[in-house]
Amino acid sequence: MAVCLFAFAAESYAQFQEEAFQQTYNDQTDSTATADTSDKMFTFKELFGGLAHKTDLRIGTMFAGSMFLPGISQIYNRDWWKLPIVYGGIGTCAGLGGYYLHQYNQSKKAYEAAYAADPNTPLRINYGARQTGTWLLVGAGLIYWGSLMDGVACYKSDVHPHPGRATIYSILLPGLGQAYNGEYWKIPIYWGCIAGSIHFLYTNNTNYQRFKRIHNEATNPDIEYTGPISAETAVWYRDVYRRYRDYSIVATALFYLLQIIDANVFAYMHDFEVSDEIAMRLEPAVLTTDNVYAMNQPAAFVGNGIGLKLGLRF
Repeated sequence: MAVCLFAFAAESYAQFQEEAFQQTYNDQTDSTATADTSDKMFTFKELFGGLAHKTDLRIGTMFAGSMFLPGISQIYNRDWWKLPIVYGGIGTCAGLGGYYLHQYNQSKKAYEAAYAADPNTPLRINYGARQTGTWLLVGAGLIYWGSLMDGVACYKSDVHPHPGRATIYSILLPGLGQAYNGEYWKIPIYWGCIAGSIHFLYTNNTNYQRFKRIHNEATNPDIEYTGPISAETAVWYRDVYRRYRDYSIVATALFYLLQIIDANVFAYMHDFEVSDEIAMRLEPAVLTTDNVYAMNQPAAFVGNGIGLKLGLRF
């Protein structure tokens, strides 16, 4: 036993796999090497090359281009027939929405001018035009959002799972990336956290605005304030609710970001399997010069050796 331990001690400090010291990250002559460089996230050269179908377009580049110019993803996916729907829908809803909002503004200006001349004027503000115009603009936004979603869904639809698709799904709609990965049980958790944060954001902001208004009224020398809340109390509650409102904003952003990261990571790890059996084995082994690398070894120790082999199974 003592002989085995001595041989192991003499050999172990300098015996390693040779591949561990051979880094080929920047070796362009090695076809299996991975370039040790950072790819650019977005380039117009890649975008236009993909639109011309000369090169493959990454899903992130396609999505970024579609955000600035709707329809790019449909062009790359060769869904030409969808372009009239996208441009026609967005243009029609945006144009009509702007027209109705213009009618509302015109009626408001006419009413204010008539009211200044005669408080009993029969003119009325066209609130219906404002509501119609607002909903039309919302419709234009939904068509724009739908064009982004459609482009991501149709991008190399035969590849599953696609981490980029899962990530953008979660960006466009929280929880959709988890549904894409088949992890439906996470959706109520993220939706509950985000909805709860938005609820507290709305509540805290409402209270903040309320006590801010009370403080402004209590400290305004031009009006006589007779409210039950003093200026000192109002400013204390105002600062508290403002701080809670800011915390709610941070919590909402963190939960939103967390579900994006979750969708990306678990899409990458979709095929990663971990066995339930975890074992460690330690046994004697004969180390030969064919599978070890002798580094700065004395001539007396170069050759076969007896040592211990440690194996992990998981």
